[in-house]
Amino acid sequence: MENNFDLVVIGGGPGGYVCAIRASQLGLKTACVESRGALGGTCLNVGCIPSKSLLNLSENFNKAKKDFNKQGIEIEGIKLNIEKMMSNKNKSIQVLTKGVEFLFKKNKVTYFKGKGVLLSKNDIVVYESNNKRTNIKSKNIVIATGSTVSSLPGIEINEKNIVSSTGALSFDKVPTKLAVIGGGYIGLEMGSVWSRLGSDVTVIEYLDFITPGMDREISNEFQKILSKQGIKFKMGSKVESVEDKGKFVLISYTNVKNSSKEVLEVDKVLVSVGRKPYTEGLNLSKVGIKKDSKGRIEVNNKLQTSVSNIYAIGDVIKGPMLAHKAEEEGIAVAEILAGQAGHVNYDVIPGVIYTSPEVAAVGKTEEELKKLNISYKIGKFPFMANSRAKVNNETEGFVKILADSKTDKVLGVHIIGPHSGDMIAEMAIAMEFGASAEDIARTCHAHPTHTEAIKEAALAVEKRPIHF
Repeated sequence: MENNFDLVVIGGGPGGYVCAIRASQLGLKTACVESRGALGGTCLNVGCIPSKSLLNLSENFNKAKKDFNKQGIEIEGIKLNIEKMMSNKNKSIQVLTKGVEFLFKKNKVTYFKGKGVLLSKNDIVVYESNNKRTNIKSKNIVIATGSTVSSLPGIEINEKNIVSSTGALSFDKVPTKLAVIGGGYIGLEMGSVWSRLGSDVTVIEYLDFITPGMDREISNEFQKILSKQGIKFKMGSKVESVEDKGKFVLISYTNVKNSSKEVLEVDKVLVSVGRKPYTEGLNLSKVGIKKDSKGRIEVNNKLQTSVSNIYAIGDVIKGPMLAHKAEEEGIAVAEILAGQAGHVNYDVIPGVIYTSPEVAAVGKTEEELKKLNISYKIGKFPFMANSRAKVNNETEGFVKILADSKTDKVLGVHIIGPHSGDMIAEMAIAMEFGASAEDIARTCHAHPTHTEAIKEAALAVEKRPIHF
């Protein structure tokens, strides 16, 4: 039968579409069901891709406005055209989503546009926008429905004055004052975009440090740099209420330490307090799929749910909510179903914050190593001492390598500085192959490049850097 498949993937985000393509490459008759009307999921449509467009454009604008004159490039009459900026962002998204559709055709993946609902462990009904219903059968099913934004109790996100990251990607003008509730990756990226474009940005964070889960030394340095750029921080602050008054928004918050109460008036509020798995309307309980206390689907080390032929990947299961983590899981499932040894190494998943400077990390933090009672050595090297960074006027930040004190094996790498998001790939590969700090130190790095800072940090593990 035409609608009988070896594998049906519910969700066409980074994990889902990659899983579908890989499964088809391996000879499985594969279909993908996506309700959004466009492939690529949150990441491509309203997340990591459009935000990178705005991050890049805002950084260019800021450099042209503030830095170029110092370096001998004199520009007069710089103007910001938000409409053009948003149009550029939207065109890029359209091209990329159509590109994924092309890849489906190229790899013979059947694409169903609609909401997929489980009827049994082998049966799915797709509800399309034109009230059409399509029944599908499949030997195996992968749930890859991603995540949705979280909010705080009593705060209603209306995507007008009180917005999620989706709304913050589509402002039609620069807010005079913007408040960001939450000092995590997404909030700081979007906050830095609008700060560079001229907004007065205040970050309100419950904890006394930003970017929870990041190496604390890096986190502290990051906050210092963002503060120098003009972003204000209200740390240790609990938001009590957010009131949309139409022309402005009132935020009431309490200092956690001394219980003092404060009120902040702004034009827009970005609520960025994390995301939660999206499994609404899938009929999981009817089929017998178990979830944990945080609403995540429970899986084993082969990514199988409590129903053996149904798998789950990406943001709906435990682990970092990162597109590349979902992709790796999607490939692993496809290969397992094809009889291969699909595997994800969760110890070597890099994370990047795409601010300026970028922040990147892979492996363990100092705090995690202390908690695990693992003895370690530290090697650090500042970009101030890197020749390429110096001539490019990009000297903020440093590279930090954590290595096992006995074996010298690299356990974690943390970088804040120029091009960190690209530089971290070298260390992810090194860690994947079990490299030592000495291995990195003895690898020839091209001169002059930013990556020489990695080599120097590796040398610094044994207290023998050359240029610092």
